[in-house]
Amino acid sequence: MRCSEGPYSEDDLLPISALQHLAFCERQWGLIHLEGVWSENLLTAQGRTMHERVHSEGQSTRDGVRIVRGLRIRSLNLGLSGVADVVEFHPRSAADSYASSGDASALSRFVGLPGAKGFWEPFPVEYKRGKPKTGDCDEVQLCAQAHCLEEMLGCRIEAGALFYGRTRRRKDVQFSARLRDRTITLAAHLHKLTGEGVTPPGQYGKKCDSCSLEGYCQPKAIRASHSARGYLARALSNVIEEGPCEES
Repeated sequence: MRCSEGPYSEDDLLPISALQHLAFCERQWGLIHLEGVWSENLLTAQGRTMHERVHSEGQSTRDGVRIVRGLRIRSLNLGLSGVADVVEFHPRSAADSYASSGDASALSRFVGLPGAKGFWEPFPVEYKRGKPKTGDCDEVQLCAQAHCLEEMLGCRIEAGALFYGRTRRRKDVQFSARLRDRTITLAAHLHKLTGEGVTPPGQYGKKCDSCSLEGYCQPKAIRASHSARGYLARALSNVIEEGPCEES
């Protein structure tokens, strides 16, 4: 594997999982990665079991596709490291791909594999316990994995997939310019927040109800506190404007 240099060193690398947590909720990220808070519930336990099972299956070949599980990856450009659940290597004919597209840059998607002939196209697959989310945190995590693979393999990866355990289906993800920019920007933000070392404040939303850290975060209480603080500030402001009460 060919590894390019980047602005970060090995000592600077942060977990790709932290990027996913940050994209989902900045406060959740802070509680887990700054304060070391973690609470196992049924959902997190199922997710952990799924990842352990996937990683334990090892390498295999299916219908000509070489499948590597639990692959350690990293990017010195993003300052991230982690483990890819699955990376599929699909056999490709460089001549056929060029002939069909007429684009020489299509060859940049292919790599060679040790002990294997021909060309192969990497395709990362991330496993998730539940179902597709409304936000893009899973897509950002997968895009970060693709960025790591591109840097390590010296290639261009156009797409990957998210496999959701509840639906038992794959969701294809195209690594568009928008998603790539979002991932790069969020990675830089992750390093900035890590350097500051301050857990962001909470803000209640529907996603809080299924979060295993809801009891620690208490976003509803935080919202109520903010509301009470605002009421007190307004009340004090009125007192100041009206002046002190005169005794009768």
